[in-house]
Amino acid sequence: MLKLKKEVVEKIRGITNVVELHHYLQSAIELEHATIPVYLTGLFSLKQAQNVEAGNLVRSVVIEEMLHMSIACNVLNAIGGQPQINKPGFVPTFPGPLPMGVGEDRGLIATLAPLTKEQVKTVFMAIEEPANPIDIPVEKLMLAADPSYTTIGEFYQAIIDKIQQLGDGIFTGDPSRQLADTKWFPSNELWAVTDVESACSALQLIVDQGEGSSKSPVDEEGELAHYYRFAEIYYGKRLVRDAGSPVGWSFSGAPVPLNPDDVYNLKPSAKAEDYPAGSVARRYADQTNYTYSSLLNSLHHTFNGEPQQLDHAMGLMYELRLSVQKMVTIDLGNGVYAAPPFQYVATNV
Repeated sequence: MLKLKKEVVEKIRGITNVVELHHYLQSAIELEHATIPVYLTGLFSLKQAQNVEAGNLVRSVVIEEMLHMSIACNVLNAIGGQPQINKPGFVPTFPGPLPMGVGEDRGLIATLAPLTKEQVKTVFMAIEEPANPIDIPVEKLMLAADPSYTTIGEFYQAIIDKIQQLGDGIFTGDPSRQLADTKWFPSNELWAVTDVESACSALQLIVDQGEGSSKSPVDEEGELAHYYRFAEIYYGKRLVRDAGSPVGWSFSGAPVPLNPDDVYNLKPSAKAEDYPAGSVARRYADQTNYTYSSLLNSLHHTFNGEPQQLDHAMGLMYELRLSVQKMVTIDLGNGVYAAPPFQYVATNV
């Protein structure tokens, strides 16, 4: 798993009042969101009805990252905070580091790029790598441990420990700000956070779905952790139980093909201003930026007292997908295609 500076966790452990904890839950929201444009760019680079298995794996992780962001918002709301989503600094600059300097110990630069095995290995799997990945065999990506850094799992554990220490008395948030909409997420994954138990269970779900455990690549629901789903794309095989393997699993299941001929070679980490003014690509770039920013604005309202706004947010998500699916077919020449920028812009919504 990617690491962040240990001093962040030490500061959480030194917190003496709940207001100080708000800042770190806002950071958790920003971190969970930061991976979504990275994964969506890979997903949108796939040509229609091609590389279906790989696309389904990426899509499943994107949905769970949206869930994790929602969980962090629910916990922040439950302890009296206010999630901030519709502001320019909420969206990372690509290429660049993830929030809180996550991954800087290994020089990770998050990029918006097409879905290739190289992108899966060096970015997707690096982001989701567990603290102790199971040797299935999966090539270990971790470098020698730097004692000044610690894992994202420990970041969440520090927040869990602090919530348990501060107790049920910190849960003063308005219950009506909780999102527990089973229309989009099942009730066993997203629930109202009202006390220590419900908060800690929700935060633990984020860790379990992302990492799995040190003994199994699956979470309590039997779903593969994100790292192993991406490893299936990289190795081109489903991860299955295998009595002949020393760890009980092997990448020996059904094929997971990723045919590069069916992937658009998208312009990496594109910005709207990269496209000539008045061009079709620029028009689509501006349109996707506006829709993406409107989506963030709608999510901001969803987690600030208007949970019914989630339906509108999901509608914007579909609108964004349709726009990007057209944009990525724009040939820029030299075998390069237009890519969505995922930049925050002012909206009227």
